[in-house]
Formats: sequence, C-alpha cells, structure tokens
Amino acid sequence: MEYFVYILESEIDGRLYKGQTSDVAKRIAEHNSGKTKSTKGYKPWKLVYLETFGTRDEAVLRVKYFKTGSGREFLKTKVIK
Repeated sequence: MEYFVYILESEIDGRLYKGQTSDVAKRIAEHNSGKTKSTKGYKPWKLVYLETFGTRDEAVLRVKYFKTGSGREFLKTKVIK
C-alpha cells in the first residue's frame, strides 16, 4: 500500500497544513467538509504539495520533518504562493 504526505494551503489565509494518508482525495474532501477539527475554520483547502512513500512509518517521519524549522524552509522552496 502507498502512503502520501500532503501539504494543503488554506484559501482563506494561506496557512499550510501537513498530513499523511493512504487516500489523498478522501482526506482533502474531509478537510474541506469540516470533518477535521484543526482545519475546519480555515477551509477551503487546496493541495499544493504531495510525496509518495512505501510505508506509513516513512510518511509519518516526513510529516514530522515538515513541522520542523528546516522542514518549513524546505517547503518555502517547493510551495510557491
């Protein structure tokens, strides 16, 4: 099974959300329908970055990296606002 690390951008204020899933389309729909408490107030969301991994553990580690200072700096070079 493939796992994905995704970065969403709020169309309201430009904030980024970092997450991982095995079904990207379903997960984005959940964010945009308000089912996710942490993103509910900032919808709609659009996908701005995606990476694929072979295991969930790899995906979780990548999300943790994106939440660090160096990970946020990396995303600034990949996500153009």
